[in-house]
Amino acid sequence: MPPAAPESAGAAGAANAPVVLDLDASVGALPGALRLDLRDWHDRLRFACSRRALARFGERLDAALPPRHGCAFLGSGDFHHLSLPLIRRAARARGRLQVVVFDNHPDNMRFPLAIHCGSWVAQVAALPQVARVHVVGITSADIGLGHAWENRLRPLYRGKLRYWSSGVAVGWARALGLGGAVRGYPGVDAALAACMDEIGAGDDPIYLSIDKDVLRPEDAMTNWDQGAMRADALLDAVARLHARIVASDVTGEISIAAYPQWWKRLLAAADGQSAPDADALRLWQAQQHRINLRLLAALG
Repeated sequence: MPPAAPESAGAAGAANAPVVLDLDASVGALPGALRLDLRDWHDRLRFACSRRALARFGERLDAALPPRHGCAFLGSGDFHHLSLPLIRRAARARGRLQVVVFDNHPDNMRFPLAIHCGSWVAQVAALPQVARVHVVGITSADIGLGHAWENRLRPLYRGKLRYWSSGVAVGWARALGLGGAVRGYPGVDAALAACMDEIGAGDDPIYLSIDKDVLRPEDAMTNWDQGAMRADALLDAVARLHARIVASDVTGEISIAAYPQWWKRLLAAADGQSAPDADALRLWQAQQHRINLRLLAALG
């Protein structure tokens, strides 16, 4: 891996300096950021990878990252499973954690023999240091009746995972005794307010992970189907949690994927992903960059 390069001299060693894990060249220049050139990992990791490959990537991060740093920007939401090694690092350093994930999807789906950007949350919930994972802002049919069987139910039953959703029929969860774990609200603002009230009643350190597909497309266009949260509401929530956030990451950039593996191409097509044209890509990446700068300021 080429040496890491700070984006402004002298800032990268600061404990709160952001880090860009540059896998797909989608994250714009961020003030004081430490940028790690990891593009040689792109094809192995994007969308899905073996658990062994993710473990090796975690070892690479352990060797490359300073002991303390600010928010990690991961690029496309296709890389959200890279939150897992980052959360493991935070758990080793901090002990007990609450993990708060802003995402339009539960990221707790079944994916045998490997791990992908929609299946990593169950492994986070299994970490002994993680008290609970909260996935906030879900409007995806992934937790509707038709896809209920695809969700891993064990962490929900154990109380290690909670969904905060809106606009999705989750009566199946109540029928299975999971009404407390799979919570449905009439709107995303109500879901967010209820989650903030519950989390705010505790004092555990928080790992915060944001996939910008939780936002409405008007605020940040992503590769995936999107939620209904307003950027201002997300930023208000970050401000409310700020004093307890000990580590964080951001995904959801938009970039073009050219999967060398046929099965990734097939799965991506099934998820409705399509490549934008060059002009749209520039506009959407500029929009994403503005949100990144606001998130960076909020995370401090």
